[in-house]
Amino acid sequence: MDKKTSLWQTILLSILGTAILIGAVLLASRQPRGQTITLPEAPPEAGITVDVDGAVALPGVYELPAGSRVEDAIEAAGGLLNEAYSESLNMAAPLSDGTKVLVPLRPPAAGISQDDITASDTTAYGSGFPININTADKNTLTALPGIGETKAQAIIDYRNENGPFTHPEQLMEVSGIGEATYQKLKDLITIY
Repeated sequence: MDKKTSLWQTILLSILGTAILIGAVLLASRQPRGQTITLPEAPPEAGITVDVDGAVALPGVYELPAGSRVEDAIEAAGGLLNEAYSESLNMAAPLSDGTKVLVPLRPPAAGISQDDITASDTTAYGSGFPININTADKNTLTALPGIGETKAQAIIDYRNENGPFTHPEQLMEVSGIGEATYQKLKDLITIY
């Protein structure tokens, strides 16, 4: 063999070896093909149980389908009473299992003085009072006079950061709740 032929054979063998090596690498790095897996259908969602109280026709505990809203719970409880203060409720709010929906009564009319309502008479605000500030959710807390969503969230945040309230007066330590607000709430709240 002459040198030219030997050189061409070496080049061809190198090219062939490189091609085989590249093919082997590509084959090894290819994703394996497996069998198609069919997942079983998700089980149907279980219903939820909610407690509907306050200014509704039939207060009580109701089982509702998962995904129900406050409006569905009130409808299950026979609807709102004429004196219900529904403006404080978010009828579209989703419910979860164990939720309490509290529909307050409309606050006393402007012509009625505070002296006409004794400080311990919580029936003016509905049968769901007093509210346990250690366990009430945001929606329930907003049923309290002077407590909107921001203050209700502040109460929940305080609880989460400091643990449960040990005495009702501790509510005044929550940002945005002072002595005047506490005086309005003291007979409408409880802790246990």
